[in-house]
Amino acid sequence: MENLCPRFENAMEIISKRWVGLILFELLNGARRFSEMEADLPISGRLLSDRLKMLEKENIVERTIYSEFPVRIEYSLTEKGKSLRPVIEEIQNWADHWVSPKDVEKSKA
Repeated sequence: MENLCPRFENAMEIISKRWVGLILFELLNGARRFSEMEADLPISGRLLSDRLKMLEKENIVERTIYSEFPVRIEYSLTEKGKSLRPVIEEIQNWADHWVSPKDVEKSKA
């Protein structure tokens, strides 16, 4: 068997972190405000903030600050992040085919 490619391993470490997939899925539909994502995702604000900072550091997500009152901050995918669309869509296709409602219930228990 081939040795695991370090680049593949690094990519998997990034996208397999808990909640990252759901955050990316949310952002595939366009820019979102922090409060919108916090309301839509079953994740604490602190953890969402940590994940967004990590994705920003990896140049997958970008943060745009609008000089309004109150200040508006939006998060969106960079080109690097947008290139994950086919990967995320294929994971969704796989889940639709192979993950049953029973599996989902078991994982929540």
